[in-house]
Amino acid sequence: MSYQCPLCHQPLHHQQDQWRCENNHQFDQAKEGYVNLMPVHHKSSKNPGDNKEMMQARRQFLEANHYRLMREKVSQLLAEHLPENSEKILDIGCGEGYYTSSFTALSASHPQLEVHGLDISKVAVRYAAKRYPDCHFCVASSHRLPFADHSLDAMVRIYAPCKAEEIARTLKPGAILITVTPAPRHLYQLKALIYADVRLHDTQAETLPGMALVQEEQLHYTMSLSGDEAVSLMQMTPFAWKTSDAVWQHLAQQHAFSCEADFTLRVYRKNTAGDDAEQDNCN
Repeated sequence: MSYQCPLCHQPLHHQQDQWRCENNHQFDQAKEGYVNLMPVHHKSSKNPGDNKEMMQARRQFLEANHYRLMREKVSQLLAEHLPENSEKILDIGCGEGYYTSSFTALSASHPQLEVHGLDISKVAVRYAAKRYPDCHFCVASSHRLPFADHSLDAMVRIYAPCKAEEIARTLKPGAILITVTPAPRHLYQLKALIYADVRLHDTQAETLPGMALVQEEQLHYTMSLSGDEAVSLMQMTPFAWKTSDAVWQHLAQQHAFSCEADFTLRVYRKNTAGDDAEQDNCN
């Protein structure tokens, strides 16, 4: 396992409980096993990402397994498309590791595989590292991935942002990217409690230079949530900030709140030199 220094982009070497590059930039490994590769001047706030309350809400909801079908579908797509002899997979925006931990099952068919999780939230990564020691976790920005050029065999992005340039830089030729985004009716019933005119999610696939879209699927089902689970789900969403006290109280009083889950899953593959040459000939 090796990271790249977020300051000078040289390889980091692990010695005891420290990571150090040849320019003597040093990063301590926490007792839980993760490393913080987020320099202070790269932060937009003192503690970016999910705070403790948000992380706990997400953990409570996910551990009720309402997103289990989506997690299983991502794992299935990885198993189908992961290149042979893969060595490193990265889960961007890993949070507390609910999805990341499931990817370790791929080591049965890829014995050299390392599963990495990255998130900007220190509190979430600390929890993930403590709970899932079979994975490698780091605190870092998804816009400055602490991995060398062409070092990743696969990348998973479940809602998480990442610059297209960083995806192209870190993925090996022939490597895959799996994205999960909201499909049109995702969490429609929650949104209807806030907005008079609910807008459906856009499903346009993003254009990623040097990547080819090889598979696209939609996963849709209805969840039955308790009041506590409905509150936790709302706390996970960006529109929690617009939720009134009356809506919070309404959700908390529910015995069985029905809410749609609607996901779009896409598999991209990075072009190889042969793919680029073939495209040039076509042009």
